[in-house]
Amino acid sequence: MDEIQRKLRLIDEQLARKSLHERIISTCPLVFVASGLIVGILIQSWIGLSVTLWAGLLVFFGLTAIACFSILRLRSANRYATAYLAFGCFVCLGAIRLTHFTRPEPGDIRHVVTDERKLATIRGSILTEPIVNTYPDWAFARFKPTDPTTSFYLNVTEIEINHGWEKVTGVVRVQVGEPVLDLKIGDAIQAYSWLDRFAPATNPGQFDTAEYLARRNIFVAVSVQSRAGITLRHRLPLSNIIRLKSRIRQAATNALLGDIPQDENRLGLLEALLLGYRRDIDSHTYQAFEKTGLLHLISLSGLHLGILVGIIWWLCKTIGFMKPARAVICAVAVGIFLLIVPPRAPTIRAAIICWVFCASILLRRHASPINTLSLAAIILLLLIRPTQLFEVGWQLSFASVLGIVLFTKRIEAFVLERGIPRLHGDNTSRNVRRVIVKLTSVLIRLLAVGLAAWLGSAGILLYHFHTITPLAFLWTVLVFPLVGAILILGFLKMILFFLLPTLSAFLGIIVLLISDVFIRMVELIARLDSSQILIGRVSLTPVILYYGIIIFVGFVSFRRSLTKHIIALTAVLTLIVYLGAIKWQRTYRDDFILSCLDVGHGQAILARLPDNTNVLFDAGSLHRRDIGSRIIVPYLEHTGINRMDAIVISHNDIDHINGIPEIVEHCHVKSIYANETFFDNTDTWGTATFLHDWMNERGLEIKRIRGDLELSRAANLQILWPDPQTDDTETLSDNDRSLVVLMEYAGTRILLCSDIEAFAQKELLERYPQLKADVVVVPHHGSATTVVPEFLKKLDARILICSCDKIQYERARNASDFMAELHDSGKLFYTFKDGAVVIRVNHDGSLRTERFMQ
Repeated sequence: MDEIQRKLRLIDEQLARKSLHERIISTCPLVFVASGLIVGILIQSWIGLSVTLWAGLLVFFGLTAIACFSILRLRSANRYATAYLAFGCFVCLGAIRLTHFTRPEPGDIRHVVTDERKLATIRGSILTEPIVNTYPDWAFARFKPTDPTTSFYLNVTEIEINHGWEKVTGVVRVQVGEPVLDLKIGDAIQAYSWLDRFAPATNPGQFDTAEYLARRNIFVAVSVQSRAGITLRHRLPLSNIIRLKSRIRQAATNALLGDIPQDENRLGLLEALLLGYRRDIDSHTYQAFEKTGLLHLISLSGLHLGILVGIIWWLCKTIGFMKPARAVICAVAVGIFLLIVPPRAPTIRAAIICWVFCASILLRRHASPINTLSLAAIILLLLIRPTQLFEVGWQLSFASVLGIVLFTKRIEAFVLERGIPRLHGDNTSRNVRRVIVKLTSVLIRLLAVGLAAWLGSAGILLYHFHTITPLAFLWTVLVFPLVGAILILGFLKMILFFLLPTLSAFLGIIVLLISDVFIRMVELIARLDSSQILIGRVSLTPVILYYGIIIFVGFVSFRRSLTKHIIALTAVLTLIVYLGAIKWQRTYRDDFILSCLDVGHGQAILARLPDNTNVLFDAGSLHRRDIGSRIIVPYLEHTGINRMDAIVISHNDIDHINGIPEIVEHCHVKSIYANETFFDNTDTWGTATFLHDWMNERGLEIKRIRGDLELSRAANLQILWPDPQTDDTETLSDNDRSLVVLMEYAGTRILLCSDIEAFAQKELLERYPQLKADVVVVPHHGSATTVVPEFLKKLDARILICSCDKIQYERARNASDFMAELHDSGKLFYTFKDGAVVIRVNHDGSLRTERFMQ
């Protein structure tokens, strides 16, 4: 044994004397293959060179390899030549693979659909289980005008438009306007539907569904009005694999949740931790995990699969199986587990690593962790789907594991060398010392793993989620015992469910109690302001700088360590100053920024005033669902805002208020204001009453506006309409009693007209004959029937904005010659066409207009 250890130390010393470049080639050559594949995919996505060119380069690298090995016989440089020729070959293969994946076939359904939606009948087979979308986390879901929708993916085979049936290929996303409970995977259906392309994101920070689905080669959205529009042609027998997956998944779900008390929040957490399904987690709990940086704990990955394999390995060892038999059983268990859980990149990556580990035991080889990780990347990108490279889940999964592999031992050694006092003296018994040392070592290892994973993923988190969670690794150490206990007991419960059901039920009760403690602890940590630092959208520059610092500190060496320390400290300070300057500019600005977001038929206008005051005017939409969580909150995070000084409600129409609850849940709201119209008895649908009660339950009061809004010292906010005399007029409609606000900064005037109709517009002209405005948000979404052209002419605005959907846009631009002239002159912006419109007023009064969709 001593001789073996001596030889291992000798090998380590030999490797340590080699450069980083030599060590990579010697111990993990697949890094060159994986890196080449990634570089090729990136180059092709940015430049889009022809496949012929890439094929020619591939032939060139191949001929060069033949020349090196067969003709020149370069033995001393064989390893270097092999590594770089492999890199070059896989750059070409990555580009070719991406081109082949994204190139449509001649009969692809995406060729049928243009920019205008099309009525058609399609045939195909259902690929995924239909899901009924009830929107449980949207407070105003009960007021939506339609039933819950159903969505699924369909493999299209035929289409009928005008000239009979034609053969087509491709996958489409189907949405049915009501719950569908009688369709299953594999059913062959015919649907009378509208075909359309997915709309891109129209607001900064908004999730881009079109881009997300395009990475999966899904470009067509199919809309079916009701279940009556779908005909079940025949029910195909399920394949053996699909039938097996369905049975195993049902059995696993029943084993985990079938015999424990029903509690949606805790059951949702268990389902996420053990089975990988996160859709039933309460939104409040999910936000707590996101804010604390612990979201990775409820994302099925290597941690979860490693604990499962560890349990199975221990059970097999207890029974008496030898290592090869244990490896085979673990490999089979991992395969079965993949049939249960969603096929996401982190899970598949973890499964590949487990399989390589089992194979190394069978072959009596030592598996390099980095080589194994590289192999997982090659399989996922080359054999499954190359566009995964651009997805945040894939990036976080590999970055975190790479950080753990590269830095865990270094961090652990650093802490052990500098921070752990030794225990001496007779007063401390040998057993006590042993326990303390063991616990300390485990704690340090957890800390090192958590910090290494955070170092690997922090840059990606900043780029995609605009936040820094500096204490996430500490919180990971704090809650890991609970997570470990839930995973161990949960997997044991699932295994024992088929052998000892009584013991399984008892374990279920314990797991539920631990889950409750876990949720409460995470929510408690989330209340700490230091858990998350919101920066807002950043470019790639600080991310590249950050990872450059990590690589420099970890792998670059100098003869004089002081030189390295000075360079590293300078780079770190540069990064901190850069991010601090971004945060400072967004928080303590000297200009006025007005953002009119695209919410369809509705209104959401954010005013960022020069003295760090944020005011939101309305937040609602008539046809779009949950705009608070889907549009407004992502925009606030994109701009680095987590505090709202005031929300001002113009009136009680649902398309102005149904996104407010989600904003209140996601960021700190100081005050909410509404005029008298909101509180009167004309609340026909009960929406205002519901919002008022919802706020009261959370300790917030909707205050009545009395006089002007004194929210800022730098800008003036004046209420022009309605006044007390108007409030006493019962004959006016709610729209004509909605709030009109005039904001003024640096001599520039901005008029928000809300939903006022013809009467209120004429009254404003009579009461304020000299009223002028530089920027006007057009009344009532630019409605062709209620906007008075004379009103807009008198205002003489330089910029006009209509917050509208497609129907209102088409009607408004043709409503009158005056509106057509404004449209042609470039003064009039429509959120439907231009996306979010941002007005910047500098301290000298100059205006700059930006639109999200160019």
